[in-house]
Amino acid sequence: MLRIVKRNNRYICIIMAVCLCLALASCAKQENLKVSEQYTEIKQNQFVLNEHADLLSFSLKVDTAAYTNVSRYIDKGLLPPVNSVRTEELINYFDYDADTEIGGEHPFGVTTYVDKSPFAENKYMAYIRVKTADIDVDDLPPSNLTFLIDVSGSMMSYDKLPLLQQAFSLLVENLSDKDTVSIVSYGDTSKVLLDSANGGDKEKILSVIHSLEASGSTAGANGIQTAYELAKKNFRADMNNRVILATDGDFNVGISDTEALKTFISEKRNEGVYLSVLGFGTGNLRDDIMETLAANGNGNYSYIDTLMTAEKVLVEEMGANMFVAAKDVKAQLEFNKEYVKEFRLVGYENRLMSSEEFGDENKDAGEIGAGTDIVVLVELVLEDGEVAITDEELLKVCIRYKSVETGEQKELKVSVINTPTDNIALENDFNFACSVAAYAELLRNSDFIGNTTAKEIADFSEKYIGDDLKGYRKSFLELVLKTLSLKS
Repeated sequence: MLRIVKRNNRYICIIMAVCLCLALASCAKQENLKVSEQYTEIKQNQFVLNEHADLLSFSLKVDTAAYTNVSRYIDKGLLPPVNSVRTEELINYFDYDADTEIGGEHPFGVTTYVDKSPFAENKYMAYIRVKTADIDVDDLPPSNLTFLIDVSGSMMSYDKLPLLQQAFSLLVENLSDKDTVSIVSYGDTSKVLLDSANGGDKEKILSVIHSLEASGSTAGANGIQTAYELAKKNFRADMNNRVILATDGDFNVGISDTEALKTFISEKRNEGVYLSVLGFGTGNLRDDIMETLAANGNGNYSYIDTLMTAEKVLVEEMGANMFVAAKDVKAQLEFNKEYVKEFRLVGYENRLMSSEEFGDENKDAGEIGAGTDIVVLVELVLEDGEVAITDEELLKVCIRYKSVETGEQKELKVSVINTPTDNIALENDFNFACSVAAYAELLRNSDFIGNTTAKEIADFSEKYIGDDLKGYRKSFLELVLKTLSLKS
């Protein structure tokens, strides 16, 4: 009996040693994940004394890649790198429910609301929502799409090329005879696999997509030039002319210098060919370059981690991500010095611009698409402290943009007044947006979140789920609850 126990103990020791090795390997892999992925540094916006500056200008353009990227880390039991958390991208991942009046000469409507900040004592939050009109898929203008797909050896894993193929299949299913599709692959070499196929010939397009195989290295193939050449050859002024780059982060696509790549894409943007970027997989994600290229290409950057995310980006939000409703959209906030003592823009750090750039018609800014929903939060310290200032203008919002049809510069101004509301949907939207912002601040270890915990954020946000027809707000609540074991 004693020998059996000893033998069992030996087995137990072996099992424990194996488990320890696996755990250490997992930790090493997780640490390697953080080290090998690269993100642009974010220096968080600070409070500004209104007596020193009363204007704040920024590009009114938001991607959503940061939210799904953060979700990926949390699902793996890791806190995301601080610089991967772009607060405005988390806030704008979600739909907002309150009705926004859209009509007249502008392609969007603006809703504003001010209330006490749920997570910062003695502070207020100004909520500004810019919404363009939704558009039915059947009413979308024709598209000239060029898929530029990474098929290098690093794309082999299930969350890279196989997921990419499923994602593009969803997009193709929503195309029609009025659209054209070209496909370029790049790995050891770049290849034109399809040139201006009719969007209605889904079987032909899908056959090419599903025939792709990942192999070899990325050897500087001129994929990006080839893709733009095809897009330009098939260019039509009445179409949505766009290159869609899909990769896990290896940007050795023919132009190796990042600045040269930015210049090249900016030139093509000015010629009417835009760039959208889809990121896949883990390990070598170059989030910094993806975000930069999409911004310079007047496109969107999305991170695809699941088929559900692919459906959200490429099907549900196809209009917002593919079709421009207003060009070079900029926002400027002017704060009333009589009532606003200090202000802080929540997020948008890499979208800031000077007042001179705001007024410069030649300064490029973000494009916003059909059905786009953009939320801006501004934290305020009011002159009278805890006492709410009601029915007074706290700030003005000026939105400047160019008409898609004429290129004419236009301007819309809206006053933000602290007025109570009985609109339940608006209150839900406001409080939910504040919850997401607080979560981002928590992940960033921000001084502005104070002692607020993930549990407090989860408890608060649960009250403001609203209709949540697609379940995205509920998924946020689940994400925050997962964070409890990582950060209290």
